[in-house]
Amino acid sequence: MELKWVWFIRITVMSLFLVLGDACLEHERIALLHLKPFFNHYNFLNNWVEEKGSNCCRWERVECNTTTRRIIGLSLNSTRYGDEGWYLNASIFLPFVELKSLYMPDNAIAGCIQNEGFQWLSRLKNLEILDLTGNSLKNNIMFHMSGLSSLKTLRLSGNHLEGKLLHIQDDGRKLEQLTHLEELHLDENLLNNSVFASLNGFSNLKYLDISSNQMKGSLDMKDLDAFSSLRELNLSNNQLKDFVIHKGCCNLQNLQVLDLIWNTFEGTLPQYFDNLMSLRELDVSVNQFSGNLTPLSNLTSLRYLYISDNHFQVPTLLAPLANLPNLEILVGDENQMVIEPSFHSSLPKFQLKFISLSNCITSQQLSFELLSFLYYQYDLRYVDLSENNFSGTLPVWLLENNTKVEYLILRGNAFSGLLSLPSAPNLNATLVDISDNKLQGQISSDICSTFPHLKRLFLAKNAIQGNIPPCLGGMMDLSILDLSNNQLSGRLPEELIMTNSLFILRLSNNNLSGNVVPAILKANGLKNLYLDGNRFSGEMTNIDVSTLEFPILLMEIDLSNNKLYGKLPRWIGNISILQTLDLSNNSFEGSIPMEFCNLTYLKFFDLSQNNLSGSIPSCFNPPHIEHVHLHGNRLNGPLSHAFYNSSSLVTLDLRGNNLSGSIPKWIGTLSSLSVLLLKTNHLQGQIPIQLCNLYSLSIIDLSQNMFSGPIPSCLGKLTLPTTNEKIIIRGNFGLVSEKDESTIFGLSKLGTLRNFDYPTSYMEEWIEFTTKSGFYSYGGYILEDMAGIDLSSNKLTGQIPPELGNLSEIHSLNLSHNNLVGVIPSSFSKLKQLESLDLSYNNLTGEIPNQLIEVNSLEVFSVAHNNLSGSIPEPKAQFGTFDERSYEGNPFLCGPMLHKSCSKTDSPSTVSTASTASTDEEEESLLDIYVFRVSFLVSYAVMLVTTLVVLYINPYWRRIWFSLIEKCITTCRYSTVGNFLGYYIFRFRRCV
Repeated sequence: MELKWVWFIRITVMSLFLVLGDACLEHERIALLHLKPFFNHYNFLNNWVEEKGSNCCRWERVECNTTTRRIIGLSLNSTRYGDEGWYLNASIFLPFVELKSLYMPDNAIAGCIQNEGFQWLSRLKNLEILDLTGNSLKNNIMFHMSGLSSLKTLRLSGNHLEGKLLHIQDDGRKLEQLTHLEELHLDENLLNNSVFASLNGFSNLKYLDISSNQMKGSLDMKDLDAFSSLRELNLSNNQLKDFVIHKGCCNLQNLQVLDLIWNTFEGTLPQYFDNLMSLRELDVSVNQFSGNLTPLSNLTSLRYLYISDNHFQVPTLLAPLANLPNLEILVGDENQMVIEPSFHSSLPKFQLKFISLSNCITSQQLSFELLSFLYYQYDLRYVDLSENNFSGTLPVWLLENNTKVEYLILRGNAFSGLLSLPSAPNLNATLVDISDNKLQGQISSDICSTFPHLKRLFLAKNAIQGNIPPCLGGMMDLSILDLSNNQLSGRLPEELIMTNSLFILRLSNNNLSGNVVPAILKANGLKNLYLDGNRFSGEMTNIDVSTLEFPILLMEIDLSNNKLYGKLPRWIGNISILQTLDLSNNSFEGSIPMEFCNLTYLKFFDLSQNNLSGSIPSCFNPPHIEHVHLHGNRLNGPLSHAFYNSSSLVTLDLRGNNLSGSIPKWIGTLSSLSVLLLKTNHLQGQIPIQLCNLYSLSIIDLSQNMFSGPIPSCLGKLTLPTTNEKIIIRGNFGLVSEKDESTIFGLSKLGTLRNFDYPTSYMEEWIEFTTKSGFYSYGGYILEDMAGIDLSSNKLTGQIPPELGNLSEIHSLNLSHNNLVGVIPSSFSKLKQLESLDLSYNNLTGEIPNQLIEVNSLEVFSVAHNNLSGSIPEPKAQFGTFDERSYEGNPFLCGPMLHKSCSKTDSPSTVSTASTASTDEEEESLLDIYVFRVSFLVSYAVMLVTTLVVLYINPYWRRIWFSLIEKCITTCRYSTVGNFLGYYIFRFRRCV
């Protein structure tokens, strides 16, 4: 009976434990509620309620001990992400005496509000994990951690820790009490080399991460002696340059992982590496190491070796690594491959699973047969030997020897001969890339049975002929097929389009023909379709689409450079999520259909080089449009309200049409506009000042129109930014997921593989712009950096605004063939990036500013056919490359290059002197006239007085004179002169 009661009590206690065992303690629940206001800015802690009896052990981000009901874990990460630095009331954590893990990353914590700072940490005796990543903490955080005797993991990444980590007044010896610390994360701070002196007390440290700091110069290996227990050391992404090795130092016998990627190490690998006998993973990628790999020859524990992006001499036989039996992964891209003498050959002890030796520079074309060590590899899963210019036949034996190969990448070599296949099926291959070689022949239909589970097939840029095997459409796993840039012919197999697995199909630049419309309308699963550069022909409107279901997933269509004609198909407007449409370089005619206004997701739109007419529909305002190309058509009328609300528009290319009217003022609302091309239209009016509000604008071409008025001086306020928004950045997708990578290949980190990604889009943005006296195409990253303004061949008047000298990023400026007057602004000397300057065919006067010789990047320069005078700039630096054509049509310019001396008579340098001399001559001439007049009047007065005196003294002459005068008066009786003389003779007679 007593036994029954014992069992009853036990069952009752166990029941109560099951009911109440996971309920937290009341005082800790209250402490959590006090904690909540500090960490609930984004409402992540809404289920932390104040209801009495609420079980806080079931609250989000809280972990309790199932036995004691005490809180042992708090995850408060990213609850105040993006806030400014704030100070925490640290005492609110004191009730959690059994706390083992505390996560508070990305909360902008700058410190504590109490005087003791972070001394509260020393009271959490059971704390094992502390994560304060991504806050705003300073160095004094370390001083208050000496009491954390149970701490095993400390994360202080992404803070503001500086220099030595501890201030001078801090007692670093207190850190020796952290005897259980095994992991220390200090990456992404501002620490320097002296940080090691602050960490000497961490004798049991197993993991140390000081990556992405400001460590520079030499790495003194003596500083690492204190870390004899260290297993993983990460010093990546610093500025370390070399090693300092001391005799008897470097006690790192337990080190298993050493990461030195993204530094500036140079020279050969230190011989000290021979001592790292426990090393399993070594990463020295992206440095400047050179020499051979001999220092690694004794690392028998090495499994993962990353040496890419250096200057190593990688032997074709891999002899220095032949004795490493555990080596599984070798990544050595971007090094120098050298031919190893045959007597060095020995059977390798390793069996690689993963090898990547892409783009290894060689002085000559190497035969693939030189990589004879590959004949003894039977366990390969991933092979990337691309961009090496290997010659010979396609190494099919590589697939036959390694039936587990999943990824084979041999693109960018010189393999020739027929496209051959393995003799037996490969059930594991999921990606095969043999593009950009010299393979010929046809694609055998056996390819479908040879690689039944293939997901991605790349055979582009070869010389493959014949038809596309229809069986490719039946491969249930095939998602990407790229057969572009070959010599394929025939029609497009409908089976290839109708498959539900394929979502990227690229057949660009072949000789395919036929009508593609039926196939497109059956593309149920296809997302991206590239059929450009073929011979597809016919009308796209001659089809009854009333009973068809349009492809609902199609996002990109490229049918450019074909022979399609007729009117644009209205049914394209029914492809609801279409983002890219390229129908350029065909023979379409008529107007742009109104149905295209339904393409609300459109981003890239190219109808250029057709015969389209009419106006651009006013309803065409896709809210997400970025690139528009309509050049080379016959579109007419004014710029209506099309693109009015397209604030995302980056490129607007309307060149070579018949557009009229003025540029509308609403263009100032296109805040993202970077490229504006309106060349060769009939636009007129003034250049609107609203262009000055477009701070993303970097390329402007308004040439060959009828614009008038002055050049807006506010254009000088444009920053002409370099931005990648001008280009189309291809999205990427991984070949395998992170989970697959770690399980299949055993890789300990991602991002080390150059060819691990392929683009999800093959669309590219290209624009054409006149500069350097030529017509150039810009695309990719060259377009990103391009900045220029072309206002030539208009009717612009007024002076060149000196403010244009503020366009510090401009590469090309063309103001030629206008009616501009005034002088060339000396401020142009500030255009340090300028490569082309054309001011020809204007009415400019004055001298050419000699300061222009400071523009060292100038390649093309012309001021021809103006009214400039004076001496041309000194023929030094880039101005020594310009000939007389740059200055012709300016008769008052002079200089040795123009074969015209700058002397006083005809040289521009003496024009001002000649002008001064002319002024002096005019002043002398005026003086001579004055003297003449004075002497004449004096002489006249003397003669008159003499005559009167003679007449007065001699009566005979007086009578003769009076008789002569009377005859004259009789003759001029009725004239004013006669009356005048009669009056004065009468008076004279009376006087006499």
